[in-house]
Amino acid sequence: MASDSHMKPVDPNDQRTMQERMDAGDWYKAGPEQWQAIARASRLTTEYNNLLPVDSDAALALLPEIFGTVAPGVWLREPIKVDFGKNIHWGENCFANYGLIALDVAPIRIGAGTMFGSNVQLMTPIHPLNPELRALGWEAGLPITIGSNVWVGSGAIILAGVTIGDGAVVGAGAVVSRDVAARTVVAGNPARLVRELPVEG
Repeated sequence: MASDSHMKPVDPNDQRTMQERMDAGDWYKAGPEQWQAIARASRLTTEYNNLLPVDSDAALALLPEIFGTVAPGVWLREPIKVDFGKNIHWGENCFANYGLIALDVAPIRIGAGTMFGSNVQLMTPIHPLNPELRALGWEAGLPITIGSNVWVGSGAIILAGVTIGDGAVVGAGAVVSRDVAARTVVAGNPARLVRELPVEG
């Protein structure tokens, strides 16, 4: 779980819209604008999930409508689930096996050649530790950045605010709550360093 200790306090006098607050990474309350965007993403991902087994070309043509950026060679097995979709950015030749869930309240950036096993979760949302603020519906998000040529094992959960360096490996079932250095292997809950990967050649 990402901590909210670095966040500014909720300011009831803030004059920005909830969307402006969300885009800035500050506390916001989801309203009609957010729910409409979520509903659109849900419709598009449902269409993708249903199309992929019968017409992969038509399904893949939907990816630029779902996501903010989709480089060539991206292949995502169904089902995929997102919050907004538009905040997710894919580099070239990425692959995700069955069951990717990516909750993109904040940006998710995925480098070229990165691979996800089945049932991986990318979780940018955070909620206040204060139960009274949670009850009032305040939430926020912290970005997730995943480098190039990363391998994320099945069932891994990447939490809000995490950066994973190029060439890293995340073990199956790991819960990643802290940054992962490039060319390292992490595993466990919470994920811990298992080994460093040598540079070949």
